Amino acid sequence: MNPSLSIYDNLGGAETIRRLVEAFYPKVQENPLLGPLFPEDIYPVMEKQYMFLSQFFGGPSLYSDAYGHPMMRARHLPFPVTPERADAWLGCMSAALTEIGIEEQLRELVLKRLSGPAFHFVNTTEE
Repeated sequence: MNPSLSIYDNLGGAETIRRLVEAFYPKVQENPLLGPLFPEDIYPVMEKQYMFLSQFFGGPSLYSDAYGHPMMRARHLPFPVTPERADAWLGCMSAALTEIGIEEQLRELVLKRLSGPAFHFVNTTEE
């Protein structure tokens, strides 16, 4: 890992972000806490996630260019996001990072960077 590069560049750019998203969403769909929150046609969600993660990790501003300011908390308010679901989401992301072969130090950095937003989206304690 090169600390002078963005997370996006350390991960390997667009190709790795795409692989991450493609490894992540099957895990989300299979998760009993998360799967029911997502539409059957997951591909539009995957594309938005690809765009967002690219931008969030220091790559091109794909999400903002297409949709404006991310406002992720507001976009997640219609869904019951519990602390358990935030943990499950991070667990799926951790498994996806491992699956695509991201080294431990970079994997930990990515998860640390994502844990703030994941728990910021919590909006209920009940199912």
